[in-house]
Amino acid sequence: METNSSRQGYAIRNQLGTFFLTFQVVFWMDVFTRQSYRDLVIDSFIYCRNNKDLKVHAYVIMSNHVHCILSSGRGDLSGAIRDLKRHTSKKITEVIIANEESRKIWMWHQMKFAASRHSRNEVYQLWTHDNHPLELTENYLIDQRLNYIHENPVRAGIVAKAEDYIYSSAANYCGEKGLMEIDILD
Repeated sequence: METNSSRQGYAIRNQLGTFFLTFQVVFWMDVFTRQSYRDLVIDSFIYCRNNKDLKVHAYVIMSNHVHCILSSGRGDLSGAIRDLKRHTSKKITEVIIANEESRKIWMWHQMKFAASRHSRNEVYQLWTHDNHPLELTENYLIDQRLNYIHENPVRAGIVAKAEDYIYSSAANYCGEKGLMEIDILD
């Protein structure tokens, strides 16, 4: 069981800082093997950029997690992340239930079980509660995490070149057009 003191190491203390984060699906379920679910994450990033002043500096959507580098122009990064995860969880769950998802019963069972283990959840849980934020205070940390994010699909054997993976900001950093506008880090 994780204590409050062990969780404090992963707190976002500087709400105006730039952070590397990981959003992990409960039990590492491979939710994002479906394009519709990946598109919901992209749509949510775009909405939060346009309406919550969330700065999306980099991202990659893998089969069961999302890595990203985010900051907040409003000084409420924790709130923006909470809203993003809440919205994507609700929308993805709605799509799982409404569509002919072959894994629907299994996925729903996993999300219900995960929710039963935490008092913060009512019915289901898609994302784990921890984001493992790492504040990027030095240029070498930024470079290291950008590379880690963009090379994730290459290491997984999905693509040979990072910029070829469309659910990533790698193309944006190569001067190409990605799925969404991002806030490039210098």
